[in-house]
This record gives sequence, structure tokens and C-alpha cells, in this order.
Amino acid sequence: MSELYLTAYDGAILGPIAKVLGWIMDKIYIFLSSVCHIDSIALTIIVFTIFIYLCLFPLTYTQQKFSVLTRKMQPEINAIQKKYKGRKDQESMLAQQEETQMIYDKYGVSPTGSCVQLLIQMPILFALYRVFYNVPAYITSVKGVFTDLVSQIMNTDGYVKKISSIYETLNLRNVQCDFTVEDPTAMSNYIIDFLYKLSESGWDMLSKGFPSLTDSITATAQNLRNINYLFVLNISDTPWNLMKSAWTSHGWLLFVCALLTPVISYLAQMVNIKLMPTGDDNNNSGNAQADQMARQMKTMNMMMPLMTLFIAFSCPVGLVLYWTMGSFVRIVQQIFLNKHFEKIDLDDIVEKNKEKAAKKKEKRGERQAQIYEAARMNTKNSMASKANISSDKLDALNRAEEARSHARSGSMASKANMVKDFNERNNK
Repeated sequence: MSELYLTAYDGAILGPIAKVLGWIMDKIYIFLSSVCHIDSIALTIIVFTIFIYLCLFPLTYTQQKFSVLTRKMQPEINAIQKKYKGRKDQESMLAQQEETQMIYDKYGVSPTGSCVQLLIQMPILFALYRVFYNVPAYITSVKGVFTDLVSQIMNTDGYVKKISSIYETLNLRNVQCDFTVEDPTAMSNYIIDFLYKLSESGWDMLSKGFPSLTDSITATAQNLRNINYLFVLNISDTPWNLMKSAWTSHGWLLFVCALLTPVISYLAQMVNIKLMPTGDDNNNSGNAQADQMARQMKTMNMMMPLMTLFIAFSCPVGLVLYWTMGSFVRIVQQIFLNKHFEKIDLDDIVEKNKEKAAKKKEKRGERQAQIYEAARMNTKNSMASKANISSDKLDALNRAEEARSHARSGSMASKANMVKDFNERNNK
């Protein structure tokens, strides 16, 4: 299996995540191929997306519960903020933090509760970019489509020069290939990366460059179309590249489909945002900070889909399909969650959390008492240490004074005593 990862992304964090996600997709692809007799990466992505969001559903439920409870507790938070408004002394700030934390404990939520799902989803999203960008490096079943053709190409005299010429002519700068390597396994993987990114014109050029392999090239290209295309869209290519290619060749159906892919993703995200619960009913509380946060959230809800709309034009179609399908799954989940939270009794949830909140408060009180006791003991030990040092110095001074009082006449000590006596008489 080591050769599978030669052209895969080898980042320290995203690399392993991409390999795990690729392994899951490979198993889904094999299942669909063997059981449903469907060889389609697009369908694999759809099933994979549903699987991922089902796994993330507990986090989604927790996040939605956090949002609903936040709306209910917001008036109490606003009251605390109003109570300590303008008070910047340390005691007031600590008291405000303590009372705010008690409200969070009472409702059983965490101030960072809404960030967990985002922190988990972002690495998955970035890792999936690597998987969809170079599917054969992660899905062995797709890699197998190219193996026979690659073997025939590598057995052809002068294949490196021919492949390199096509590579340079097509200007495939988004494919990092090194056709000078001596390792046959590495060379095989580079050729697969190259073949996977070929357009229709690229396959025609390959047939002209290897006329004796025309039948194998045609069969491989057809197999790739069956498994790697969503209707007329190559899922490994970007919508922008597809639009440029369609414009040049006057393929208007391809142009429209490539254009609609990011647009549909944007619209699905907007529908999902509209269904999500908001705190609009609490925005008229008169609290300037709450109103500002609400405005910022509203702006972010508008800007994020727009950002993904523009980013989607430069991402592989497979990743945009994942975004779109994820939005549809979240829409279905959101409809059921909204109905669920309309039926549950939030007051009952708060009552159950009060006992837990009391225990948390008790634990915090115990920790504060321990900290205070530790600080008191440190202060006591420090004072005792200073006292011991002072006592030792006092003993040393007493011994020195006694030695000077018994100094013999004419010695330096006796002369020092005479100077001391003179100074004491004059200072009286």
C-alpha cells in the first residue's frame, strides 16, 4: 500500500486526515460498485457526505441546543452586563465573570460550545480538497482504471519524451509531475496523476502521441467519463476551468452547468442559514453589546456564503458537490431540529442543570479556597524565613559587638570603639 501515497498530500496534519477520508471513500465506492453496480465518484461523494454529517449530528444537536438556550438566557446575561456597566475595577470584573459563569452553568452550556463543530469541520474540508483534487492517489478503485494503460505506455520506447511534450503543450501546471524519476512505481503514479487531469483534447493528443495504444486510450477515457463525471462536469476540474474550456469550444451546456454548480451551492447555504435559529427576539433588549454582536452575526451570515461562492469557482467540482450536498443534509436536519426544539420544555432542562450548576459552583469555591490557603501558607513561610534571617543577623551583630568591647588597647578594634563612642556623644 505504500505506493498508493506517493502522489498524495504529505502534510503533517491534513495528510493523515486526507488518507483516512480517502480510505472511507474507497470503501463506499467499492460497496456501490459491488452491491449496486454503480461506478460513480459523484455518487460516492454524495453517500460520503451523508455519512460524515450523520457522524457529526451529535455535535450539530449540541450546537443547536446551545443556540436555543443562549436565546433564553440572553436577558439574564444582559442584566449582569447592565449591572456592572462602567465598573472597571478588578473586584467588579471578577464578580461579573463569576455571575456570568453561573448563568452558563445554570443553562448547562459552555461559552465555547458553538465553536467545536467548526473546529472539527474545517480540517475535514481542507483534507477533502486534497482528496478531490487527486482522487486516484486516495481511492484505489479509481487508480485501477489507469494501471493497464500506464503499463502499456511505460513499455513504449520514448514514452517519457512523448508524455513530457503533451504535459508542456497542455500547460498542466496544476499537476506536479516529475517524469525524470528513475523509480518505476513513482513514474507510474505521476503518469496516473497526469492522465487523471486530461481534458477531451488531452486524450486526443495522447492518442496521436501513442497511435499503437489508441484502443486502450479510448477505453480508459470512456471508463473515466463513467466514474469521474457528474453529468457533463469533470469532478476533478474546477468550474472556472470548465467554463473557460466550454467558452472556447462553444459547449454552452457545459458552461451553464459549470456556472450553476457554485450558484446552487450558494443558494443551498442561504436556505440553511434562514432555517437556523437566531436571537432576533432578544435584539431589542437595549444592550448595545448584544445589538452589536447580533449585527456582526447577521453580516457574517451574509458574507460567508458569498465568500464560498467565489471560492467555489476555483475548487474541484467534487468539493463543491460536497458543500452543496452538505447544505441539503443540514437543511433536512435543521427542519427536524426546529420541530424538536419547539416541543421540548426548556424550563425542564434548566431545572435539571441547576443541581449540576450548584456542584460546579461548590467545586469552584473549593478551588478558590485551596488557592487562598496556598497563598496564605506561602506568605507565612516567607515571613518566617525573613524572621529567621533577621535573627541570625542579630546574633552575628551581638557577637561582633561583644568582641569589640573586649578589644585590647592599641588594636584596630579598640580604635574603632573610640570612634564609635565619640560619634554617640556628639549625636546625643
